[in-house]
Amino acid sequence: MGTQTALKLRHREILSSIVRTFIETGEPIGSRTLSRLRSQALSPASIRNVMADLADAGYLAQPHTSAGRVPTEKAFRAYVSLLTAARVAGGESDRLRTEFSGLPTLGARVERSSHVLMEMTRNVGIAAAIPSLTQELDQIELIPLSDNRVLMVLVTRDREVHNRVVAVDEPVPAEDLISIRNYVNRNFSGWRLGDARRELVRRMLEERALYDAVLRKLQMLYQKGLLDVEVTTEVHMEGASNLVGLDLRLTREKLRDLLHALEEKQRLIELLDRFLEEPAGELQVRVGLEEAHPAMKDLALIGMTVQMASGQPAKVAVLGPMRMHYERVMAAVLQTSRALAGAQF
Repeated sequence: MGTQTALKLRHREILSSIVRTFIETGEPIGSRTLSRLRSQALSPASIRNVMADLADAGYLAQPHTSAGRVPTEKAFRAYVSLLTAARVAGGESDRLRTEFSGLPTLGARVERSSHVLMEMTRNVGIAAAIPSLTQELDQIELIPLSDNRVLMVLVTRDREVHNRVVAVDEPVPAEDLISIRNYVNRNFSGWRLGDARRELVRRMLEERALYDAVLRKLQMLYQKGLLDVEVTTEVHMEGASNLVGLDLRLTREKLRDLLHALEEKQRLIELLDRFLEEPAGELQVRVGLEEAHPAMKDLALIGMTVQMASGQPAKVAVLGPMRMHYERVMAAVLQTSRALAGAQF
């Protein structure tokens, strides 16, 4: 019972019924209510025993002593793993593809995708074309210049070369630059830039992979843009106001912080990059986003990476409450993704 794979068929069915009912009503569910709703006859006592097992395993919580049970984040994850997207209407995908093909620029298509997702789901639609997230590091070179400056050269596996001259707060000896270069190239060559940046930050915080003096200089260069590349990034989000009316158990201040965070382009890029990691064409559902932002604890992200006809990668997603209509949102993301992938200039 401790894991989803250990759930018996009856436990899975009842857990799914509880989650679906909670999505519809937002109210705690009792055994008698569930017994009336189920098409298959099962006594309240039997349902109560199953619910007790689910609660012991961490799938259900009880807000109050006399109240029914509500599904936990673990329950939503188990429920989502059993779902498939509702049938995608071919005509709707064709209509969207034609609509996208009539737009003159990549930016216009990305912006329209976010609006379509917002309209179809009444949640937050996000769409982005972020080339840097798919670029892989080949190597870096660090060259000392006069006046406390460093030339940072970054070469990606697609043979693009990015140069940046940065001014540093203290002199960095050539031997330290060589140590930093060798460390980055040895550990991160072949990594996607987004993954390499996150892992490098983790190591700088948790490990002492280099001597402290060199580590301090590595942190300084990272803050100056080491492993960053300047690319044309298109990120659009629509529907943030839809979060205002939801019961996210947030104070006014935390809700304001959340809305402010969603206004930051870099925050959206990091959100998509962190939670939508699978190859193009694979639909992903992430339940509970607290590690991205404390106020996102009760939110879920449904999205996928799209390989557009031009070869440009994009990501489309819907951000909404954990208590959302998953199948409907999954279908909307699939429709929009397929239309965006098939649209031609």
